[in-house]
Amino acid sequence: MTQYTIHPIVMGTKVFDKSMMTYQYGQGEQYTIPIYTWVIKGGDKNILVDTGEMNPIRSKDREDAIGGKIYTFEQGLEKHGLSPLDIDIVIHTHLHMDHCENDYKCENARFYVHEKELESVHNPHPLDYRYLEDYIDDIEENDQIEIIKEDCEIIDGIRVKHTPVHTKGGLTVFIETQKGTAAITGFCIIDENYDPPPEIKGMEMDVIPPGTHVDVYKAYDIMKQVQKEADIIIALHEPRFASVKSIG
Repeated sequence: MTQYTIHPIVMGTKVFDKSMMTYQYGQGEQYTIPIYTWVIKGGDKNILVDTGEMNPIRSKDREDAIGGKIYTFEQGLEKHGLSPLDIDIVIHTHLHMDHCENDYKCENARFYVHEKELESVHNPHPLDYRYLEDYIDDIEENDQIEIIKEDCEIIDGIRVKHTPVHTKGGLTVFIETQKGTAAITGFCIIDENYDPPPEIKGMEMDVIPPGTHVDVYKAYDIMKQVQKEADIIIALHEPRFASVKSIG
C-alpha cells in the first residue's frame, strides 16, 4: 500500500468565540483558527485536501496567534514546487467557502465531494451562511466533480468516510503513512475536541463536539468512531499544525 506524508499550509484564518469550535465550552474566549490546505505527497498524483481562502488576511497579529506564516494559494503550493495547474486531485472535507475558494484555479484537477455537500451548497439552510455556490461554479461547469455517495478509496492508501458532524456531507480523509493511519477530520475542530480539559472529562465526556454541528448527539458518536479508526488525528483547524512541515 502506498504511504504518504501530509503537509499543512495555512491559507487563511478566522477570529471568533472559541465555543464555535468547542460545544458549550470556551464561551467568551477569543480564538484564532488557521484555515489549511493539506498537500499529500507520496504517490504519483499531486493531491490536496481543501483549497483554503482566496484572499487571506495576512498580518503579524494573525500569524502570531497561530504560530505560523499565512500564504496565498499560489505561494503555499510553490513551497512544494507546485502550481494550481499541477494539481490532479482535490478531496473536500466540506464546501464551506473557506475550504473551497481556490477551486477554480485547479483547472486540471478532479474534485471529490459528497453528494449531500453539493445539495447543501446549492440549497443551504438559512442558518448555514457559510456556503456560497459561486466558488464551485467553474468546476461544476467544467465537469470536474466526482460525486461521493458512499465510503470509498480515492486512490491507493487514501480513503474517505462520510462523517456528517459539522455539515451533512462532511468527509473525513484517511491517509496511510509510515506512522500509521492519519485522519484529516471532515469536521471543524481543534485538538481540544479530542483531548478535553479535566472539567469536561469529569462530566464523563470523552470528546467535545464542534460548536457548529448537524446533530450534536450523532456528532459525538461519529467523532468517537473516527478516533477508533485512526492512529493520528489531524484536527481540521488546530493551530499547532501552522508550524509543522510534515505529518507522517
